[in-house]
Amino acid sequence: MNDVNAMLDRMRDESTKAPIVLKEAKESGCKVIGTYCVFTPTEVIRAAGAWIVSLCSKKADPISAAEEHLPRNLCPLIKASYGYAYTDTCPYFAMSDAVVGETTCDGKKKMYEYLNRIKPVHVMQLPQRLDDRAVSHWREEIVALKEWLEKSFGVSVTDESLRGAIHDANGERRALNNFFALSQLDPPPVNGLEIMMVTDWTRVTFDPKEVVRRVDELTKALRENYEAGERRIIPGLKRILVTGCPLGKAVEKTIIAVENNGGVIVCFENCGHYKGTVDLVDETKHPLDAIAEKYMKTACSVISPNEGRMKLLVRFADEFNIDGVVDIILQACHTYAVETKRVRDKMRDERDIPCISIETDYYPGDTEQISTRMGAFMEMIQ
Repeated sequence: MNDVNAMLDRMRDESTKAPIVLKEAKESGCKVIGTYCVFTPTEVIRAAGAWIVSLCSKKADPISAAEEHLPRNLCPLIKASYGYAYTDTCPYFAMSDAVVGETTCDGKKKMYEYLNRIKPVHVMQLPQRLDDRAVSHWREEIVALKEWLEKSFGVSVTDESLRGAIHDANGERRALNNFFALSQLDPPPVNGLEIMMVTDWTRVTFDPKEVVRRVDELTKALRENYEAGERRIIPGLKRILVTGCPLGKAVEKTIIAVENNGGVIVCFENCGHYKGTVDLVDETKHPLDAIAEKYMKTACSVISPNEGRMKLLVRFADEFNIDGVVDIILQACHTYAVETKRVRDKMRDERDIPCISIETDYYPGDTEQISTRMGAFMEMIQ
């Protein structure tokens, strides 16, 4: 048997050491761009020769400091994002030369104005509909990002470098999609917390080829062990799909509640997980056209109407043989909160799958309440 647990432990350990790796790269002259969102066209940044790092935004620690400048009734993700920068407690932000943001929601859009006082921020104006005009507009924004990177760092982003970056990014997406697909097995070979850990590791592993090699290695080991009879997850657990807002350490309380009450998470539709990797960039088209088309397929709740997310949920429900859906909403995230009814109706009407909505923030005060509600939800499924 392959020692899968050792592989996973190594990834956890490496995630904690990522700031050291980034610091060494900075000292050798590498440029670093911080990002927050799955809409960020990473291929353009890599084609400019810069490293990409996902910035801290998923814990409650700096929120009280952020509330000195931001309203309390604002999404915790936005407050944490700003708070880490304002308090200078995110090593990734500290080592970033600049930040790329997108106008996904009003709160983030206005927060970037304050963030720009701390570090240069290039904001991409995201169209919030899905049609040919939107793709054309997003292509213009990608060109503007390309030109800003070229001017800021004295580099040239060529079609050849873009194609190379697209090829590398697609390789990462394929590797992760193969890993995610393992959970279509019943019982799955990994649980939700392990899936989250692996995706988090990819965000702080800066060599795309290393991401592909290691994720492929893990996927191969899990499949071989499974075929040899290993069952790491207890059979018979309720198969849960998690959707909704971006996740992080503070929201693990909901993931733990699912998996402590008779469920196992087999699919995450959230940003930063399968939603962002399911579509590849078309390598046969002009790179700027192909990048614009791929990213405008992102099924985010800010897109209106958001038919893409509904179709994706039904697809994942079928592929992963889902028993229930957990919709996680961060407080004051209006677009995802409004879509809760559509998610519930879609799952009920088309697949007869029950759905529970959990509205929460980054603080632990509702942990027991969430666990109680999740236990009742699992009993209802049974």
